[in-house]
Formats: sequence, C-alpha cells, structure tokens
Amino acid sequence: MFNKDIGIDLGTANTLVYVRNKGIVINEPSVVALDATTREVLAVGGEAKEMIGRTPANITAIRPMKDGAIADYAVTEAMLRYFIGKAYPKNPFASKPKIVICVPSGITPVEKRAVIEAATGAGARERHIFVVEEPMAAALGAELKIDEPAGNMVVDIGGGTSEVAVISLGGIVASRSVRVAGDQLDANIINFVRTEYKIDIGEITAEEIKKNIGCAYIERNSDAGEMTVKGRDLITGLPKVFSINSRQVQSAIEDSIDIIIDAIKRTLEDTPPELAADIMEIGIYLTGGGALLKGLDSLIQKRTGMPVHIAPSPLECVVNGTGKIIDDTDIVNKLSAGEDKTLA
Repeated sequence: MFNKDIGIDLGTANTLVYVRNKGIVINEPSVVALDATTREVLAVGGEAKEMIGRTPANITAIRPMKDGAIADYAVTEAMLRYFIGKAYPKNPFASKPKIVICVPSGITPVEKRAVIEAATGAGARERHIFVVEEPMAAALGAELKIDEPAGNMVVDIGGGTSEVAVISLGGIVASRSVRVAGDQLDANIINFVRTEYKIDIGEITAEEIKKNIGCAYIERNSDAGEMTVKGRDLITGLPKVFSINSRQVQSAIEDSIDIIIDAIKRTLEDTPPELAADIMEIGIYLTGGGALLKGLDSLIQKRTGMPVHIAPSPLECVVNGTGKIIDDTDIVNKLSAGEDKTLA
C-alpha cells in the first residue's frame, strides 16, 4: 500500500504503466478526446481512440505525443494524470509514488523538461521522477546483460521514433534516434492508397493494413497476402471497397524502412571494433511494436550481416525495463550517474 512505485512508457502510439508488485496494469493508446470549445477531457485511451475520425465537429480526438515528444503540453498532462490516477488511486495515508518515465534518446533538454513538468503537473513530486532513455529500458526489458563489458545492440521501433543504441557496462556507447517509426509507416500507406487508388483511408485503417499484411521483406517466390479495405473515393466522394496486397505495402513503406536500417548501419559504424565483434556474436535485438512487422528481422540481417532477434514481448520491453529499474535501486544509481537525483 505504501510502496507502489510506477514505471511509464510514454509512447507516441501507446502508454503502458507498470506498478511495483503488480506488473503492467495499463496498456492503452496515447489518445485524448476533447471538447473543441471548452478543452474539457471527454475520454482517454482506448475509448478516445475509437473516436478518431468518427467525432462530430465539437469533439476532437488527438494524440498529444508526436515523434516521441510532447506536442500538446496541457493534454499530455491531463493524459498522465488519468493514467497515474488509474494505476495509483489517491490514498490520503500513502505517500506519492516514485515514477520512472521513458523518453527517446534523441530528445532535447527542453523536451525532457516538458516530460518532467507534465508528470509533476499530473501529481508526482519532481524529486521522485527519474527519466531514462528508451533503449536502456528496452535492453533491460529484453533481459540483456547490459552491465557487462560486452556490446549489446537494441533497436526500439515505436510509434513516433526508432531508437538504435549500443550498450556496454550500463551506458550507451553509440546511438541514433530517427523520427521514423510506426506512425510514419501508416502515413506511407495512406499516401500510397491515395496515389494508387485515388481513395482516402484513415489512420486506423492504415494501421490495420500494416498489422495484417504489412511486410518489410518478401521472398521472391512467396505468396503476397491480400486484404479488402473500405475507403472514400476522392473523385466521387462515395465509399468504395478495394483490395491491397503485401507487396504493395512493402513498396509503400520501403523508403521509411531504409531510413531505420541506415540508422542501424551508422550506429554500427560508430561502435568500437571490440563491441562490434560482440554484436556479431550476440546479435541485434528488436523491440517495440515495429519489431512485429513481418520480414523486418530478415531484412536487417540481410543488410547488416548481423544476426537479428525479436525480443520476447517486444511491445512490453520498455515498460518491463522501467519495472526492473524501480525494483532495483542499484540500477537506478548506475543510470543516474551524472544526474542530480536518484530514486534510492
């Protein structure tokens, strides 16, 4: 009752919350529905996501996080307040929880400060907030031995950013952060359908296409999966049904996938030879929702020559990493070297 510290994976697409002694208690979309006039919060999470593209003029469903950073401070604060309150109901006899929040490795000091202020505005005490980079949390959640003198490479592909990092002795040796990830792949699919079919589809439909038949690499003789989709004809303005296959989706997202693979290659170029040799033996670990894109591991392996593994429960790696951090103060104190606070 008095020791329910919280770990938060504040993602562009989804927010996951880990509570000490309970595990993951929240996994909901990072979406907020607002009254367009009063800015009153009407719904948060899954309920709000169902409203995207289906709301009347007086209601807007928005994502307050964009490219891994806060795009709307007030709405992010309201969303955090909702999730923290849901995970940690107010108790007059309990102290405020300590909170670990994950942020992209490429975040600016101003963006990092905004995350801390949003958390304090949501009810946490600033001295009880610890900000950790997503690749580090992902590596912990993937059960990699990051405190040993060996190179571990993690590629965390989320909704707004793709994080690439080489970790050794509890620190990040080389890293890249590109603002190309799941949301950009959805946008690629929307643009392809508009160009190819002259049909408009929404974000949710594009995401369904990506999840069901999306593919980064298809063997030459393999069958292409197909999906029937509904959209709005841009010429007539009327609803229309069409079919799209996985080879078309592969073509649509190819440029974005190339950017992610280029970030991996550049990070390997910045990696000391000894650690690069370790990665050749240990392999590259993929985490985040993007790790589930069919054929991505095979394509990265083909382009880099390195063995590639999909981490167990890739969607939950980052938040499970925050769980390890709040459960082990030794990890916190190592990660906070150079910071002005710890959770000890």
